[in-house]
Amino acid sequence: MSSYVRLMPFERIVSDSIVIDASPEQVFDILADPRRHRLIDGSGSVQGTVSGPDRLSHGARFGMNMRIGLPYRITNTVIEYDENRRIAWQHWARHTWRYELEPAGAGVRVTESWDWSTSPVARVMELVRFPAKNKLAIRQTLIRLKQQSEADPA
Repeated sequence: MSSYVRLMPFERIVSDSIVIDASPEQVFDILADPRRHRLIDGSGSVQGTVSGPDRLSHGARFGMNMRIGLPYRITNTVIEYDENRRIAWQHWARHTWRYELEPAGAGVRVTESWDWSTSPVARVMELVRFPAKNKLAIRQTLIRLKQQSEADPA
């Protein structure tokens, strides 16, 4: 597993990757189902899905019950979608959560990133150390995604 933090003048991205011994379709099925996000969330903040389709698509909106200190609800919108290759969503603060899939031998390399470069509260995110916290959460999410994908009989 490799990870990096890139902080460039207009690019603020935390990212990590993992190779999963499953097909891109198996992995993407988990990512495209918002009801399964709680199972893979490495931050512990996703408490459950409250609204949205069974399968995400470009433009789909889905609501999640969250908890970071206090409980709250957030609505995300899928802003990038390429079946079995890439999915990304944003909420009101314009942070982007992105998953990119690429072939890796008999499996798939999944790269998860959190991009806060377009957020109007980017500096606040840095002051409260969200990049470092999210880097750790991304690593745990990818480990959980690997476990779920490799255990999935599909």
